[in-house]
Amino acid sequence: MKTLKIVSVVVMVMLTSSAVLAMKHLPEERGKTLFNDPKLGNGTAGKSCNSCHPGGKGLEGVGDKQEWKNPGGSFKSLEDAVNVCIEMALKGKALDVKSDQMKDMISYLKSLKPKAGEAPKKKAPVGC
Repeated sequence: MKTLKIVSVVVMVMLTSSAVLAMKHLPEERGKTLFNDPKLGNGTAGKSCNSCHPGGKGLEGVGDKQEWKNPGGSFKSLEDAVNVCIEMALKGKALDVKSDQMKDMISYLKSLKPKAGEAPKKKAPVGC
């Protein structure tokens, strides 16, 4: 009986610790993980968003724009531009624009700021 209580306490501590750790991950951290995940595409080519944009290169300041352009066209929302890249470049399935995954991806993209002393590029197309 004593052993059962100890095991129960250990399991509860482990579950609580995991839940607390999961809550500590910020949306932009989860978005970065998604950005680097080849499963976002079809998975067979092993490509992720990071394949074309290593470390977010070329996407700095993308969260500050009003319009996004990429090889798929011109878009009024960052979510639509992201989905076109997922479909065209990664050959994957678009994310639901209201999903937690999309919210996390947008949080990560908005965290990509131009480096200090570097002026944001004007009207530079965001490529896929």
